Amino acid sequence: MTRPRSEHPVLIVDDEKNIRRALRMVLEGEGLEVSEAATIAEAEAALAGAPHDLVLLDVKLGEGNGIDLLERIKSAPGAERDIPVLMISGHATVDDAVRATRLGAFDFLEKPLDRERVIVSVRNALERRAMGREVATLRAAESGRHEMIGESPVMQELFRQVARIAPTKGRVLVTGESGTGKELIARAIHRTWLQSLGLAELGRRGGEGNVPFVKVNCAAIPPELIESELFGHERGAFTGAVGRKRGLFEIADGGTIFLDEIGDMSLPAQAKVLRVLQQGEIVRVGGEKVLTVDCRVIAATNKNLTEEVAAGRFREDLFFRLNVIPIRAPSLRERPEDIPLLAEAFVRLCCDENGFRPKRISPEVLSRLTRHPWPGNVRELRNVIERLVILADDEISARDLPPYLEAGGPHVRGSAGSPIPGVEAPSLVLDPRRYLSLTLREFRDQVEREFLRLKLEQNQWNVSRTAQELEIERTNLHKRLRALGIERE
Repeated sequence: MTRPRSEHPVLIVDDEKNIRRALRMVLEGEGLEVSEAATIAEAEAALAGAPHDLVLLDVKLGEGNGIDLLERIKSAPGAERDIPVLMISGHATVDDAVRATRLGAFDFLEKPLDRERVIVSVRNALERRAMGREVATLRAAESGRHEMIGESPVMQELFRQVARIAPTKGRVLVTGESGTGKELIARAIHRTWLQSLGLAELGRRGGEGNVPFVKVNCAAIPPELIESELFGHERGAFTGAVGRKRGLFEIADGGTIFLDEIGDMSLPAQAKVLRVLQQGEIVRVGGEKVLTVDCRVIAATNKNLTEEVAAGRFREDLFFRLNVIPIRAPSLRERPEDIPLLAEAFVRLCCDENGFRPKRISPEVLSRLTRHPWPGNVRELRNVIERLVILADDEISARDLPPYLEAGGPHVRGSAGSPIPGVEAPSLVLDPRRYLSLTLREFRDQVEREFLRLKLEQNQWNVSRTAQELEIERTNLHKRLRALGIERE
């Protein structure tokens, strides 16, 4: 039988010192790391303070009942409920044994304990624990493979970078065009980091529950509210602050915080973020108490932060703090060989989400999709595929394509007004045949919706810049976006 690995931590919970000492000798003889608790309170403190792979738990704990603790373990959120528990008793009734089994006890050992029986049961429990971890790791890896799809050389290099970066504590700055999947890269780093710990639910401090991944869209939060969102506030800190609120950095403690669109953050908020990165400390708005946080920071932007620093819109010291490990998300134009894989994956996903029968994509459609430059990158491709799945029959054919794809799409060429180097922003193509069934108001809303979406994509979804170009107030643009149902995915 395989000898358990020495890194397995085991907790013995028994109010009899001699029993704890005897079990410790047996388990340490097997190379296991052993800790002890004499009461339920001590056991709960030990489980909350560090991860354990196995618990040996006495049914009678003075005035306490070990089965009650078993029930709490098995109903706990996150990883703690998966810990195998071996129940021990010299006075247990049949009802105790039945209840413990129903609650999920791995085995039931009777006193006086037989050394060989204890060793066999412990080994079996630890092997089951190792198998559960392996299954969780494989599922997480499979999930990640479906989230970031690609067989092109640039994507294979990206996967290698994520694998190298994730187990470290280095801060990461993800750059790339809008729609390239910068958030997916951040999530892949977070998930791979958890896998490197050996157990997906455990964080740096071994706390219980899922390790948080907190996303912050810095461009979507008004400048006057971003400090409150990031660092929290105390009651009465400002009008409307009716109670204490935890900030997103505090919520991310022990996990990862993803600062998306960091280039759009205001300078005062940048100064506060810099303090967190330098000292690991935050102060809630309106508060005086300094709180310590420990979370991994991943930032992302579609802006050139070097240019932003030169223009005085981004702090140079913050840029250097964030840009420890730079990663660039490749555009879809750099990996056209991945477009058929992505398209077919999105078709399956959209069919599942909408309860449709599986649909096929004709070779001609895949060919046209591959030739299109996709200025909106993977996000634009997914939106097109979703529309095709909803409107097409069992096979998606060329006649189902939108007009600009039907015509072959815009050519890749330079454009002074385009935010994407080497690519002209998509044009608004109006085909009157598409609108003959609409009322005048429906037609107007449809055209305005398409126009605003294109303008936002052209400006990388920067609402302030788009409002400036359209010569309207930013608040009015927000109202139109809400009225037309336009939102960034």
